[in-house]
Amino acid sequence: MAPEVAAEHGALAGGYLDLLGTDQVKSTGTAQDLMLTNVVPRIYERWWRPVLARGFKGLTGPSMAEEMRIARLLMGLSPGGTVLDVACGPGNFSREFAHAVGEEGLVVGIDASPTMLARGAAENDEAGVTNLALVRGDATRLPFRDGRFDAACCFAALHLFADPMGALDEMRRVLADRGRIAIMTSVRRGPLPAPAKPIVERVSGMRVFEGDEIVGALERRGFTGIQRRVAGLVQFVGGRLA
Repeated sequence: MAPEVAAEHGALAGGYLDLLGTDQVKSTGTAQDLMLTNVVPRIYERWWRPVLARGFKGLTGPSMAEEMRIARLLMGLSPGGTVLDVACGPGNFSREFAHAVGEEGLVVGIDASPTMLARGAAENDEAGVTNLALVRGDATRLPFRDGRFDAACCFAALHLFADPMGALDEMRRVLADRGRIAIMTSVRRGPLPAPAKPIVERVSGMRVFEGDEIVGALERRGFTGIQRRVAGLVQFVGGRLA
């Protein structure tokens, strides 16, 4: 934790560390608001996330299992690593990362939704996962010291943030030298003309990134060896700090 955060510790609630309390992260609209409900966390891992993602990825896009494999490969996970999972939701990806880094490693999942984190904490207990910590916090103000993680992941969430580039700045800040990043987010392609883009964003609360926007953002932040894969209206992007 960053010194100013460590001094206060936050509050333990429902199996996760709550650093927000009554504070609320600014919502971008309906899509993000749904993540704060009690209903979505119950169906997120089995129904919500797979079905919604399939609609955006297309019929030939990667499955959920393949998404997890892509994330692990982009981050180059190995035993003993430290991983930050940004907007972890109920921790379905976080738990996979925890298995990949083993008991000698550590995964920290951070999310703004108390209902998502409570669900994740309960599932961690059921699965007996002991190297995964869950934190309620703001992705644009990460409560961690500089250079503390070997890898950072943000899948299916960057487009929901009010300040996505600020979130990228924070992920870059907490990564160690030669740290890796893995991003899955939106991309504008084909049938969505440029004039319709702001309308779609306002209605859905989801930002639609331009084709080279995320790659360029990572390059400007010092990431090299950038890899990108596109499926439907979704892109998977990864890179490593020099």
